Amino acid sequence: MSIFCRIDDKHVPLYRVLWVSATPHFCGEADCQCEGRHEIALEGGESVWANFEEKERLLQMIEEWQQN
Repeated sequence: MSIFCRIDDKHVPLYRVLWVSATPHFCGEADCQCEGRHEIALEGGESVWANFEEKERLLQMIEEWQQN
């Protein structure tokens, strides 16, 4: 099993993930680039944005990693 999960165009190490949003982002701003995507907070104050499938795959990978 890999310790990396691909989110958008990034290979994110699972151990850097702090939390994953349960609901998609919605702020209503006309120029928002993240509408409908899930925020994934990383250590160091960074965030990446995932579509639903990427979010679900990340959660599954974290569950599998935790069981090892």
